[in-house]
Amino acid sequence: MTDALWSALVDPHRRAVLDLLRLRPWAVGELADELGFSQPMTSKHLRVLRDAGLVRVRTEAQRRIYTIDADRMSELDAWLAPYRLLWNDRLDALGQHLDDKTEEQT
Repeated sequence: MTDALWSALVDPHRRAVLDLLRLRPWAVGELADELGFSQPMTSKHLRVLRDAGLVRVRTEAQRRIYTIDADRMSELDAWLAPYRLLWNDRLDALGQHLDDKTEEQT
């Protein structure tokens, strides 16, 4: 994973953009209106996300349409998988412990 990826994800405004892009493709102006950002601010955040490989852009007439780059998100998911397993194992152990305690009390 690159530093650019983590730098892009650390900003809450960019995460808000990604949350919307998760739903469907958006034009810059639509994103700006939905998020209450200025268009230049939205474009700046989209450029950072694009440079990190998290979003793709295509041109439709005069508009630039942005979508999430599923390949890059898959890379991120693959990197997080071992940590998710660690967390899930601990939650499973906690669940088993609580079940055991409940059985002891009955």
